[in-house]
Amino acid sequence: MEGKQQQQPPQREPGPGELKVPGAAGGEPCSEGKDAGADAPGRPLGPTPSQSRFQVDLVAEAPRKANGEVDAAGKGSEEAKGRFRVNFVDPSAGDESPSEPGAGGSSEGANVSFQNGGDTVLSEGSLHSGGHHHYYYDTHTNTYYLRTFGHNTMDAVPRIDHYRHTAADLGEKLIRPSLAELHDELDKEPFEDGYANGEEGTPAGDAAATYTPDSKGIVKFGWIKGVLVRCMLNIWGVMLFIRLSWIVGQAGIGLSVVVIAMATVVTTITGLSTSAIATNGFVRGGGAYYLISRSLGPEFGGAIGLIFAFANAVAVAMYVVGFAETVVELLKENGTLMIDEMNDIRIIGAITVVILLGISVAGMEWEAKAQIVLLVILILAIGDFVIGTFIPLDSKKAKGFFGYKAEIFMENFGPDFRNEETFFSVFAIFFPAATGILAGANISGDLADPQSAIPKGTLLAILITTLVYMGIAVSVGSCVVRDATGNINNTIITELTNCTTAACKLNYDFSSCQKECHYGLMNNFQVMSMVSGFAPLISAGIFSATLSSALASLVSAPKIFQALCKDNIYPGFQMFAKGYGKNNEPLRGYLLTFLIALGFILIAELNVIAPIISNFFLASYALINFSVFHASLAKSPGWRPAFKYYNMWISLVGAILCCIVMFVINWWAALLTYVIVLGLYIYVTYKKPDVNWGSSTQALTYLNALQHSIRLSGVEDHVKNFRPQCLIMTGAPNARPALLHLVHAFTKNVGLMICGHVHMGPRRQAMKELSTDLAKYQRWLIKNKMKAFYAPVHAEDLRDGGQYLMQAAGLGRMRPNTLVVGFKKNWRQSDMRDVETYINLFHDAFDIQYGVVVIRLKEGLDISHLQGQEELLSSQEKSPCSKDVIVKVDYSKKSETDTSVAFVPSSSERTPALHKEEDEDGKTPTQPLLKKDSKSPSSPLNLADQRLLDASSQFQKKQGKSNIDVWWLFDDGGLTLLIPYLITTKKKWKECKIRVFIGGKINRIDHDRRAMATLLSKFRIDFSDIMVLGDINTKPKKENIAAFEEMIEPFRLHEDDKEQELADKMKEDEPWRITDNELELYKTKTYRQIRLNELLKEHSSTANVIVMSLPVARKGAVSSALYMAWLEALSKDLPPILLVRGNHQSVLTFYS
Repeated sequence: MEGKQQQQPPQREPGPGELKVPGAAGGEPCSEGKDAGADAPGRPLGPTPSQSRFQVDLVAEAPRKANGEVDAAGKGSEEAKGRFRVNFVDPSAGDESPSEPGAGGSSEGANVSFQNGGDTVLSEGSLHSGGHHHYYYDTHTNTYYLRTFGHNTMDAVPRIDHYRHTAADLGEKLIRPSLAELHDELDKEPFEDGYANGEEGTPAGDAAATYTPDSKGIVKFGWIKGVLVRCMLNIWGVMLFIRLSWIVGQAGIGLSVVVIAMATVVTTITGLSTSAIATNGFVRGGGAYYLISRSLGPEFGGAIGLIFAFANAVAVAMYVVGFAETVVELLKENGTLMIDEMNDIRIIGAITVVILLGISVAGMEWEAKAQIVLLVILILAIGDFVIGTFIPLDSKKAKGFFGYKAEIFMENFGPDFRNEETFFSVFAIFFPAATGILAGANISGDLADPQSAIPKGTLLAILITTLVYMGIAVSVGSCVVRDATGNINNTIITELTNCTTAACKLNYDFSSCQKECHYGLMNNFQVMSMVSGFAPLISAGIFSATLSSALASLVSAPKIFQALCKDNIYPGFQMFAKGYGKNNEPLRGYLLTFLIALGFILIAELNVIAPIISNFFLASYALINFSVFHASLAKSPGWRPAFKYYNMWISLVGAILCCIVMFVINWWAALLTYVIVLGLYIYVTYKKPDVNWGSSTQALTYLNALQHSIRLSGVEDHVKNFRPQCLIMTGAPNARPALLHLVHAFTKNVGLMICGHVHMGPRRQAMKELSTDLAKYQRWLIKNKMKAFYAPVHAEDLRDGGQYLMQAAGLGRMRPNTLVVGFKKNWRQSDMRDVETYINLFHDAFDIQYGVVVIRLKEGLDISHLQGQEELLSSQEKSPCSKDVIVKVDYSKKSETDTSVAFVPSSSERTPALHKEEDEDGKTPTQPLLKKDSKSPSSPLNLADQRLLDASSQFQKKQGKSNIDVWWLFDDGGLTLLIPYLITTKKKWKECKIRVFIGGKINRIDHDRRAMATLLSKFRIDFSDIMVLGDINTKPKKENIAAFEEMIEPFRLHEDDKEQELADKMKEDEPWRITDNELELYKTKTYRQIRLNELLKEHSSTANVIVMSLPVARKGAVSSALYMAWLEALSKDLPPILLVRGNHQSVLTFYS
C-alpha cells in the first residue's frame, strides 16, 4: 500500500519449489527498466531452457526507499496493470555484473514477477538473494505475505472480474493469463503485442478507465421502490374502482373469484417464468425485450420488443383517456364543460400527458417519488371503501347498499348474466386489470439488483393485488344488491310474505327495476364511490390508478425501445439508442412515446385500441413463458436460474393459456397480433442481425443436431441412401472458388462437404492461425451461402494432413467418402517431392476406401494471389485479426520466414508449405506474393489473371442449354454417373443434358448402346444421347506421342544408360523417376490416355463440364511422374473436367 512501511518477513532459505526473492545488498528494490537484460534484444532470441534466465521487474506502486524517496518503479504500475513484463537475462551477464540490482550477485539471480490485474505475482523459478527482502503491493490488494496462495504463480485465482463483459457496468474486466502464456516455451518475447491476453486492445487498466461509468449520481432502485410499488400501481387500474362491482353483478361472487383466480394463474405463471429468466445471469435494461431476446434470440426478441414498446406507448394514451373521462364526468356533474365531452377529453388528456412527460424527463428519481405519492393515495382510497362498507347509512339503502348481509351474499353468489354477457366476455373485460406485472422488469436497467428485485417484487405484487381484488369483490357483493331505484320512497311498509329478493327481505321494493334502474351493482359504475366513507377520495384513487399506470408505461416504452435500438436489430431506429445524462435517459424515446400517446389521445376512440394492447401484452407474456420452457428443453449448461420455483411444463401451460386468453379477449385482435409478430419475426430472420447472445434457440439447434447424429449412427448404410460426402482439399476456401462451387453443385442439400486446409510449417505459428482461420472461413462459407464445413489441421506435410482429415473428419455417419482435389497444374515446375506427396494422397484415399475426384480447369483454380482484386475478401472484415486483405506471404523459403513474420497480420499469412498443395497456376513459390491493399484495386490485371478470375466464377452463373458429357469408361460403382445426375438436379444446371460416352467394339456398337440405354433407364437417369467409342485403342497421333515423350523426358531415370549401382541409388533417392522398364510395361495405358484426349477434343470440346473415369495407378508400380503425366495428357486443353473414380462399391441401384 502507498505510504505503508515495507514489510520485512523473517529471512529463511526457501524450500524446494518455493521462491527465492532477490534484492540488492543495500535493500534497494528492483527498479523497472534497470535490469541485466537491457541489451537482450541484441542477443539471439530463444536460448535453450538450461541456459536461459529471464527476469521480470516487480512493478510496485510508489514504493519508498529507505530514505523515504519514492522510487521510479511506481510510475509504471498503472500502465502495467493487466499485463506483465519479461526481460531476458543472459546468465553470463549476471555473472559479469553482480552489482546490478536484479542480478543479485549470482547467476541464479534471474527473477520474475508479473503484474496481473493489479496483483503482484512472482513466477516459479529459483530466486535467491543475500540481502533484506522487500515486498511491495499496489493498492488493489491487501498486503499479503508473498507466499499467499495465488501470488507465487502466474496462474490467476478465481475472481469475478475475469468473467465480466468488456463493457461491464459494475467493475473493470480483468484478463486472466491465457493458456499459451502459461504453457508455451519461453524461447522468445512471448507476446509480440505486449499484452498478457495475447489480443489487441486496451489492457485491463485502460479498459477500466474506458468503460467504468461515473457512478456518482446514478439512481438505482431497490425491490420495493423499483418493482413492488410499480407492479402494484400498474395492476391496480381503473378496473378496481369502476368495473369490479359490475363484474360481481354479472358473474356473481363465486364466478368473480374464479375470474380473478384465472387471471392470477396466468400472471403468476408468467411471474415465475420472468423470475427464472431474470435470475439466470445479469439483467440489463430493456425489461421484457431483454429477457426474451437473450433467451429465444433476436428474432422473437426483436418482434416482441417492438410491439411491447408500442403497446406501452399506446397504453399511456389509454390510461390518460381513462383519467380524462373521469375528470370530464366530474365537470359534467357540476355543469362546467369547456366545449363538449369529446373535446374536453382531448384537451385534458393532452395537458396530462405533457405533465407526465415533464415528470419522466426530470429523471427516474422524480418519477419514483411521484409513484409513491400515487400509491399512498390509492391505498387510502381502498381503505376508504373498506371503512365505508361497515357504515351503512339509510340514505344509501335506496341505492342498494345495506352493509354486510347474509341474504345479499347468498343472492349475489350465483351469476346473473344480462345483455348477452357471458363468463368469457366478463373475463375479457377484467383481464387487462391483471396485466402490468412486467412494470418492474421493464426498468431492469435502473434496479440495483434486478436478480433478486424482480422475483420478490413481481410475485409479492401479484399476491397483494389478487387478495385485494378478491376481498373487494366479496365485500361489494355482500353489501350491495344488483338493482336499486335510488328512490327513498320504495320502502315496504306492510310486511310481505312472499319475498324472494334480498332487498325485499330488507324491506325495500325494487321490483320496478325490471324495466330500468340507475343504481345497484348492475347499473351503476360508481358503486364504490357510493359505498365509501368519503367519496372524493375514491375519485382521487381513480386519478392515482390511471396516472400511475400511464407514468409507468411512459417510462417503460422508451427504455425498452432504447434497448432494442442499442442492439441494432432494426437499423432504421439506431438514432433512438442514444441516452443522455448520468442515467443514460432515452430522451428521444420519451419524445417518440409522447407523440404516439398524444396521437391516440386525440383519436380518443380507445374501445378498438384496448383489446389490441391487451393482446400485445399477452403475446409478450406467452413468449416469456415459452422462453423458460424452451431453455429448459434445450438443456443448455448455461441455463441455471437462481430462482428454483419454476417448472418447464407449467411455463408451457402458461404460454398456451396466454394464447387462449388472447382469443377469449378478442379473436380478431389475437389474429392481428399473431400476424404482426410473425411478420417481424420473418423480417429479423431474413436480416440476420450480427449478434450472438447464446440463446436457447442455439442450444436447441445443437441438441437436435446431436440427437439426430446419434440416431443416424444406428442406421445401417444402404445403397439407396448413398450420398457423395466430399472432403475437398481447398486450402483457404476463398482461394479456389471454382472448386468449391462445382462440388457444391452436387452436394448442396444432398451430402456433406468439408473444406480441408492443411497448415504446415512452424507449429506455434500454425496453431495460432488454426483458431482464427476456423471462425473466419466458416463465416465466409456461411456468408457465401455454402453449405459446407471448414476443417483446418496442422501437419508436417500435405500427405500427413490429408491422412488426418480423411481418417478423422466428420461425425458418425456424416463422414466424407469422396476426396476432391484440384489438379496440380504446375507440377512440372514444382519440387517433385511435392508431386510425390500429391499422388500419395490418391493412394491413401483408395486405401481408406474413398472415391477420388480430380477437378481441372484449363485456366487454373487458385486465385489467392489475386485476392486484392476480389471482393471475396470483403467478408473477412469482421474477422478477429487486424486487416486480412493486406498481405499474402509465402513461407516456403526459410530465409524469408523470419523477416516476414513481424508485419503479417495474425490470420492472413499463408502457412509455410501451403503452396505445395496450392500453387496450381504456374506461379513458382519462390517469391513472396505481397499485395498491398491500397494498390490492388487499381492495378490492371494481365490477360491470364483476368481469365482465371472469370473462370473462378463460371459455376455461379446459370449454365443454360448445353451438355454434361459423361465418359463412363470403367465401372467404379456408379459414382461417375451419379455426380453428373446430381448436378443436373440443381436450378442453375437443370437445362443441361447428359450425354454418355462408353468404350466398345466396332462390331457391337448397337448392342452396347442398347445395353447402356437399358441400364440408364433402370437407374431412372435421363440422358440425351449415348455414344459408343470403338476406336479407343487406336494408336494416337505421332505428334501427340512425341509431345508426351518430351514432357516426361526430365523425369526419366534412363537406367539402361547408367551403371546398375548408380541407377539403383538414384531410384532409391528419387522414387518418382520413370524407369525405361515401367514406360515399356505401361505403353498401352500411356497411349490410351493420349488417345482419349484426342477423342475428348473431338467430341466434348463444347460441353459445359466433362465427367470422366479417373485412371488408377498401381501403388509401387507406377511412378508419380508417369501417373501425373497420364493425368496431364488426358485432361489438357479441355473444358472443366472431373476425373472421377468411386471406391468400386455400388452407389446406384435399380431396386426399389
